[in-house]
Amino acid sequence: MGLFVAAIVKTPKANAEDEYQIVEVAEAFIEFHTGPGRGYPVFHVVEKGEKVSLIKKKTEWYKVKSPRGKLGWVHEDQLQKTLNPDGSNFEIQKPDQAGFIARNFEAGVLAGDFGGADVTTLYGGWSWTENIAAELSISQALGNVSDITFANVSLMHQPFPEWRVSPYAKIGAGKIKIKPNATIILPEDREDEMLHAGVGVRIYVSRQFFVRAEYNSHTILTSRNDNDEIEEWKIGFSVYF
Repeated sequence: MGLFVAAIVKTPKANAEDEYQIVEVAEAFIEFHTGPGRGYPVFHVVEKGEKVSLIKKKTEWYKVKSPRGKLGWVHEDQLQKTLNPDGSNFEIQKPDQAGFIARNFEAGVLAGDFGGADVTTLYGGWSWTENIAAELSISQALGNVSDITFANVSLMHQPFPEWRVSPYAKIGAGKIKIKPNATIILPEDREDEMLHAGVGVRIYVSRQFFVRAEYNSHTILTSRNDNDEIEEWKIGFSVYF
């Protein structure tokens, strides 16, 4: 495991490369991998006394550049024992609950029950603020009577984003397509608009992951005199960026 002495290079009006943090190898060497993973082969070694530029981070891997211009990936374990210019320990920035609160994007998969049918949902969300977010979701529910696909756009409100177990409320609208499972009679497929309101909770786990559970009440706006009311429960895992 390599040991680094870190120093920030400050060059006014310099090009983008001069803005990268520069670290110096202070013990043994570090290994450059061709990609961000241990399964990628080592193709280059930077020895003690040489400097490398830290370009960006992807999960537990840093993309770096050697003095000879070679680009590679170094695991954060090789950056654990580092020193700042003032002699203090250089800390690897890892995702934590503060990052969870300040997240911009999240995505995940949930599964549960939609009016008696098994439902699976894929979603992606974008946070305007710590309290307000927008979300797009696509779901499929498979039942004995019919197969259902629906997509929704939702507005989310999270009143206590700093809580590790953080409740939220949501409202939204979308489209639903219902395909009956019939063998003798051939009923027509239905496509209707739908509205929903729901409540849920996000539970921060660690790093970039959290558990999400929610309840939704859906109203399907049919062409009949009565609209359909369907309850939905689901739980799943999500990742934030």
